[in-house]
Amino acid sequence: MNIAILLSFCFRCQKTEAEWKVISKEFNDKWNFPNCVGAFDGKHIELQAPIHSGTEYFNYKGFFSIVLFAVVDAHYNFIYASVGCQGRISDGGVFSHTTFRDCLRNNTMHLPPPTPLPGRTDKTPYVFVADDAFPLSKHIMKPYPGIQKKDSKERVFNYRLSRARRVSENAFGIISSVYRILQRPMLLKPEWATLVVLAVLYLHNYLRKSNSKSVYNPVGTFDSECSTTGEINPGHWRQSPSNQALVNIPRTSRRSTDEAQATRKEFADFFASPAGKLSFQQDK
Repeated sequence: MNIAILLSFCFRCQKTEAEWKVISKEFNDKWNFPNCVGAFDGKHIELQAPIHSGTEYFNYKGFFSIVLFAVVDAHYNFIYASVGCQGRISDGGVFSHTTFRDCLRNNTMHLPPPTPLPGRTDKTPYVFVADDAFPLSKHIMKPYPGIQKKDSKERVFNYRLSRARRVSENAFGIISSVYRILQRPMLLKPEWATLVVLAVLYLHNYLRKSNSKSVYNPVGTFDSECSTTGEINPGHWRQSPSNQALVNIPRTSRRSTDEAQATRKEFADFFASPAGKLSFQQDK
């Protein structure tokens, strides 16, 4: 097995049902978002123009890139990654080129069966949280579009979802501020750049779980939250001039199924219920 295959295997989408339940419990305990098994995002990683590639890697922002799509757990670890998709491919195309999408569609990800949210009766699927760049589906929750009325269930849902998604924003922010190779266009072929990015993710996970964790991510590294007001103290990584090194994939609108919209509404109703609400959420 070569290095590229080995590193890719470290970020596979198949887990056991028990492993997904552990991740879900951590999201609920830490971020008050039950039935959540990951937060994901996608970023463009800038390259020097690859030789003889034409516009294959030329993206909507006007530079050459490969795309990193990754899923992050409640403790800022990468649990799945797909790297190397050409920058010219649309955001929807990026997602559709991943084994992650295939596993979701084919029900081979071994997610636990739908379970009612606390204090509720309707069975709700286990979900991943994402932003507007991804499709709303039975297993992918994204914000309600537009500006929602203050105190509305939709606005509260958007806040609670963004709160859970903070783990992916912080994880991407850390790697872009720590690993300098991500702070400038890579002078590498796309295949080698892909390998380097996978290695960065592997090192991030290794250091997060090693005895060097407090050195790699000292207190204050990540965004922190006041437990009574929900106010955010920005993490140290946001002070780095390189925190824009990874560029977002574009956000677009897509039609969603009635089932997906019903799942989102069930979460919105739960977050507004006595069993699911946070004392400070109405002020957000």
